[in-house]
Amino acid sequence: MAEPVNLNRFRKARAKAEVKAKAAENRVAFGRTKAEKALADARREKAARELDAQRRERDGKRAD
Repeated sequence: MAEPVNLNRFRKARAKAEVKAKAAENRVAFGRTKAEKALADARREKAARELDAQRRERDGKRAD
């Protein structure tokens, strides 16, 4: 005969594994160093400045 199993133990183990998987995904998505964040911000700002520099102006006003 088979041993009786505690279904709560399996349910809790599965939930814990799901939480760990979600945490691993978050570490990949949000786990950047301060230097990496600063570099990305600087690149984004530079791209915005370069785009604004290429805009044409009409009669002293921007052509938006």
